[in-house]
This record gives sequence, structure tokens and C-alpha cells, in this order.
Amino acid sequence: VQLQASGGGLVQAGGSLRLSCAASGRTFSTYVMGWFRQAAGKEREFVAAISWGGGSAWYADSVKGRFTIFRDNAKNIMYLQMNSLKPEDTSVYYCAAGQPGWGNRNPIRYDYWGQGTQVTVSS
Repeated sequence: VQLQASGGGLVQAGGSLRLSCAASGRTFSTYVMGWFRQAAGKEREFVAAISWGGGSAWYADSVKGRFTIFRDNAKNIMYLQMNSLKPEDTSVYYCAAGQPGWGNRNPIRYDYWGQGTQVTVSS
């Protein structure tokens, strides 16, 4: 499966952005999907993940209550709605697909990655 992330940009603190991850291939609905981010000089970190059917979602503590992950399997698209953005959310955001099992917070467990989209939050 090929993934393409989009929707990043520059926003003021407190603002909102919606990231999209478009997938090719007919097997999109069989994958767990995740969002990760990587700031300059830091390791890639887990943001959120969603089960193949969309019934379960997991969030990093730092984004819980502000970000929402959801997917539309009919359109092969996953989203990350980001509200109440903070300067510390500034990062390159990546979408990923795989069958991570219990390791859905570990980037190593994902098989496919999008190219990343930059999110910059100004104070």
C-alpha cells in the first residue's frame, strides 16, 4: 500500500488543522493506521492509531482530548483532526499502516509510511 499525507501548514497556537492520509490499494481496510511525528533532532514519536474498522483508537497522552483520529475505508483515507494546537506540536507528521498487534505505539511495527507533512504552530 502507498500512503500520501497532506494537510499540514502554519497555524497559530489554539488553532486547528486536519491532516489526511490517502492510501492506494484495495487492502487499506485491513490495516491498522497510525500517525507519528518527528521534530527536528528528536526521535519519531507515536501520536495516534486506529483499528482497521475504526472501532478502536489510541492516543499519546500529550494529544489526548485535543486530537481525533478517524478513517473512511470506503474512500481509503485516514484523518487526524488536531484542535487546540500548541507550539510543542510543531513537527513533521507521518502516517503509517501495518499490523502492529499490541505494539501499535511502536513505529518499528508499521510496514508502510507516507512522506510526511509539516505542521508548524506559532506562539
